[in-house]
Order: sequence, then C-alpha cells, then structure tokens
Amino acid sequence: MWKLCNVSRNQYFLVGLLVGFLYSYYMPQDLTEIVTECPEATEREHLLAEDAKYGSEFEPQLNLEQKPMTARKQVKNIVRPRYYYTELGIREKLFVGVMTTQENIDSLATAINRTSAHLVNKIKFFINADNVKANFKLKNIVGFTDTRENLRPFHVLKYIADNYLDDYDYFLLVSDTGYVNARQLRETLSHISISFDVYMGTPHGTTFDEEEPDRPSDAQYCDLHAGIVLSSSVIRKIRANLDWCVRNSVSNQHNLNIGRCVKYSSKIDSCQTSWQGINVTSYKLNSYKIYRDLHMIKHEAAFNRASVIYPITTADDFYLLHAYFSRVHLEQINAAKEQIHQEASAISNGTLSNDILEVRWPLGVPKPNPSESRHDIIPWTHLNLTHSFMYTSEINVRPLSSVDAEDMQNILNKTILEAHRSNPQLEYRGLHSAYRKFDAVRGMDYRMHLSFYDRGRREHVLKSFEVVKPIGLIEIVPSPYVTESTRIAILLPTLEHQVHDAEQFVQHYEKTCMDNQDNTFLMLIFYYRAETPSKGDEDVFLPLKNLALSLTDRHKQDGSRIAWVSIRLPPELTTPFNPNNLLSTSMYGPAPQQLLSFAAADLALRKIGLDSLVMICSAEATFRSDFLNRVRMNTIAGFQVFSPIAFRQYPCGWTKLCKECDGCDVGQSTGYFDRTNYDATTPQAAKWQQQREVMLYPVYSPEFH
Repeated sequence: MWKLCNVSRNQYFLVGLLVGFLYSYYMPQDLTEIVTECPEATEREHLLAEDAKYGSEFEPQLNLEQKPMTARKQVKNIVRPRYYYTELGIREKLFVGVMTTQENIDSLATAINRTSAHLVNKIKFFINADNVKANFKLKNIVGFTDTRENLRPFHVLKYIADNYLDDYDYFLLVSDTGYVNARQLRETLSHISISFDVYMGTPHGTTFDEEEPDRPSDAQYCDLHAGIVLSSSVIRKIRANLDWCVRNSVSNQHNLNIGRCVKYSSKIDSCQTSWQGINVTSYKLNSYKIYRDLHMIKHEAAFNRASVIYPITTADDFYLLHAYFSRVHLEQINAAKEQIHQEASAISNGTLSNDILEVRWPLGVPKPNPSESRHDIIPWTHLNLTHSFMYTSEINVRPLSSVDAEDMQNILNKTILEAHRSNPQLEYRGLHSAYRKFDAVRGMDYRMHLSFYDRGRREHVLKSFEVVKPIGLIEIVPSPYVTESTRIAILLPTLEHQVHDAEQFVQHYEKTCMDNQDNTFLMLIFYYRAETPSKGDEDVFLPLKNLALSLTDRHKQDGSRIAWVSIRLPPELTTPFNPNNLLSTSMYGPAPQQLLSFAAADLALRKIGLDSLVMICSAEATFRSDFLNRVRMNTIAGFQVFSPIAFRQYPCGWTKLCKECDGCDVGQSTGYFDRTNYDATTPQAAKWQQQREVMLYPVYSPEFH
C-alpha cells in the first residue's frame, strides 16, 4: 500500500511538470498580441515595466488639486491672563454699591467711603449726573445721565453686570443712609455657598396702602435702606431679563422694582432673611440721636450682630458707629488671642515639647525657616546704638543709618519699659550688647543685654531680653501698567575682536526674534579704532553689515530690520585687545574702557528716539524669547530698571566645553552667575537721558562721531 501511494504522488508531480512546460512553450513572446485582444489585462504589466525601466524605487505623486493647503479650522491664539486668579476663576467676596445723590457726596457718601472702603473689596457710589460736571473729591463715583428715578436701580445693575459680574461673589446694594458693618457682613457671607441664588436682606415691612389701593405692595421684597445682598448668579439672570424689568418698572420705589425684577429673573418670590442657617440682619434706629442713645442700644444683641444700621442722617454718626464697632472688633481679637494662648498652655502642661505642639513665642509669628545648608544660615549682627560690627565679611565696623538708629532706640525704650513693668525696682544703667537678625518669614529679631541697678537688692544685674518685630500687613505697591507687546530696541555694542561673536548673535537673533515676528529692533554699534578703515573691502565690520542688510531684506515684509551706527574712538581709547581680559567683568575690559557703554547708548538713543524700551547687551550673550517678555514686564517707566544677572560660561579654549547654548547646563562646572556684570541692562530711553543729564560730566563729546 505504501508503494502504490508513493507512485501516485510521483505521477501527479510529473503530470504537472509536463503541463507547465507545454503551456510555457505555446505562450507568445510578444505582448502586443495580448494587448490587442485584451488591453485591460496588460495595464498592470505595462506599469511594472515602466517602473523597472527607471529603477526599483517608487516615488509617489500627490494629487493636490481641489484640496486645501491650510487647515480648515483656524487655531485660536491663547489669550494669556494678566493675573492668576483670572485663569483660575478666583473671585473677590464683596462689592458694595451705594445709591446716593450729588448733595450727599461730600457728607454721607464720604463718611461711608471712609468707614467701609478699606474693609470691602470694592465700593462704588451711583448718582444721577444731570449733565452737570462737578469736581467731587470722592473719586469712585458713577453718574447716569438718565435721571428717571424708576430706572435708576436698573442702571446700577447693568453697570455691575457689565463690569464686575465675574470678579465678585456677592453684591450689596444700599442707600447712603445705612452704615455698613463690613467686618460682620464679610464674616457672614463667608459661610454661605456661592453655588445658589441669593436675594437676602430685611423685608420692607409695609403692606396695603389705603391712599393708593392700586399700588402693589413691597412688603415681601428687601428694603434698600437695610441693604440688599445679591449673588453673582442672580445678577447674571437679571442681566438676561433686564428689558422686562425696565418695561415693568411702574413705581419709583426701588425696593419694589428690584424685588419684582429678581422674582421674574431668578424665581425667588420674596426676600430671604436667612439662607443655609445664616442670617444677614439689619437694625433700624428709632431715634436719630446716636450720640445720646448709643450707650443704651449697644447692649442689644440685635444691634451688635447687625450688618447694616439705618437710617443715619449725619456724617458724625457714621464715624461714631465705626469707632464703636472697631473697638468691639479689637476686643474680640484680643479675647480670641488670649483664649488661644490659654488653650496652648493647657494642652502643653509641660508634658509635650513645643517641637510637637509647635507653640512658638510670640503666638501667631512663624518660626524661622531651617537652613538647608551652611550657606543659608542667617547670621546675627552685633551692634550698639551707633554702629554695627562685622556687617559683612569685608566690613568690620559700619555706622547705623538714621532709620536703623531710630529703630534701635525705639526697641531699647520699649525694652526698658517692659523691664520696669515686670520689676519696678530696676534702674537702667546702660546697654551691654545687642544682636539683630532679619528673617524674611519671621521678621526682625533682637537679643539685648541691659545693665540695671536693683534698688531692692542694692546690686548691679544684667538682664537679657528677646524682642521680635514681626512682619506686618503686606502692602501692594502700585506700579504702572505694562504689557508683553512693547517694542524692544536691542543695542549690541561690538568691538573689532568681537566680529565673529556678533555674527553668531545676529544669526541667533534671526531665529529667536525675526522668524517669530517678535516686536523687536536690533541696532549694531561698531567701535572703530583710530587707525582702522571703515569703508570698502578693508572694513573689519563689512561681514556684519552685509549680514544685516541680507536679513533686513529677507524680513522686510514683517517689519523686522537691523541697523547700525559707527563710533570712531579717540586715540587715547584705542588699545588692542588683551587676551588677559577674557574673563574681565565687562566686555569693554578694565574700568576706563567701560565708559564706552555710555557713548554707545548716547549715540544710539539719538537714532531710535526717547520713547523706546532699550536693552543693551553684549555680543557673547544668548537668550530665549521668554527673556524678552521678562524685559517688558520688569522694565517700568519711571519706576524700575531691569538688570538681569547673567550666567557667564568659562572660556571655551580653557574648558573645551563649547556647544550650543540650548544644550548648556547651568552649573558650577560650566560657569557662574556674574553679579558684577552690568553689560546687560534694560532702561527706558527717556529715563536714561534724564539720568545722564544730572551726571557730573558728560561722556558724549564731538570726538565720538
């Protein structure tokens, strides 16, 4: 059986081989016969033959006809917010809008501003302008030319919605006869969620009027004199339905108009006296004589917890109420401070260390930050009433400034008073020694050793005291507004031995600024020695000039250009380059040569004008585009000059570490931060010229031309 099976398999193979041989023998050699009979059958063979003729590599051809070359959806530029809270959606807590009149601006409105403006996030006063231009001392006033009284609250709501809707959580509307206890109101609103619609206050309390039976009742709506608190969500809904509110304002009663508008917009039927268990209360005075009745009403709990007190008719009453509530607030703070101190002492009880409880003296003042290394240790400075000793490693003795001397005397006086308070028998005799240390987190620490004579014990004693001046409330210093779109004029002074470095700088400038269409302008400043030719092929700066012309012509449609100005140095300043000055602090070399920077700026500013932002740098510098934004944001006209501390690399010929700056590492092995190098500075041109005029002698002279 196995033999028969093997024979049959061999027969199949032989028959197949014979059939294939006969088929190939009778197949025509010329493809034209097949093309004429069936052309579609040889289309693929023809393409393969053409491909074999031109090589085996296949190059695809793209068909771009009737196809867009650009993206159909344009990518929107990301608008960079000016502040972090804008991007994060963080809002302030309270906006106060006071509805007043022109007659009360200098009296009641001014009193409200002095007693509440510093305690709320924003306050505005709304009046009817009547097309009258008045010079009010109060600046935060908004006037409406539409004097129709029934539309006045809607003008206020529209102004708030258009300008401050996304900046504040709650808005308080009140008349100029209400004193706002801002501390109490802010504390109350801080416990209410901002996720719900809030329409809170005190109901007006009036009901049906027999004299005007057709007039709708405003008893269910909040009283404007007692203050109306609206959340930002309610203001947003009112803005969407403001047209309906204006059409249906049939009365001059602001309580009714605002209430009906809120009811239609947010579906809140009546004034909310409380929300989530929190009450926003007010107190209505039965008498207008606060100075006479304050000693009686101050014992009422409703008066002390009220957020708005009304009606107030004189400015003196505002100040009297504010003084009272400020004293109450101070007493509450002192009581809470004493309670915390007692609780901390009770918890400790000598069983737990302060390192665990973190109870520090004085309470509320943070402890100093621990030093990460020996280089971060803050030293104590030894001083007396007139001098400080070992001020730095280079200065042994230094007189105290007038401010430090006055501060030292005040500290000494308070320390002596504290010593007499604790022991009246002590008599001050003199300062033995004193030490001072400033910590940016904690404040100023003093350790003082004072000599006293103890009259009770009849002996001289030495007492040690530790005094702390904690950092107070941080004050934001106002500064002019700056943007990241200001045009920067870059001045590049170049000496004859820096031509190669300047060419690399210009090429880097093209990639960083010109290709990205950054709003900059580059001016090259060439320093010619007295005997160096400045024209023709012998010009040492000719390659730089040709490069500047080429790049300017290439980017002229974008408005980017490179210019230059030449300065011929006098013979006394014409010195060949000394390689020993390679690590000099300035690119100009020793101190006398550094005056050339003044000449460069003086002549360049005459070309570019005094309204420009100028950045003076050296040819060895490299920077990124974000550095230019730092220049724009940190150079403020009439306020500050930006002088960055550059990272200076070691010379490549010494370290053999030359490479592109994009891949450079900022470390001790490659360079150092040169704090004494001022070649890179960014002043305002007008401010530079102003300071140059007050110098002892002018640097610019006709010899520089």
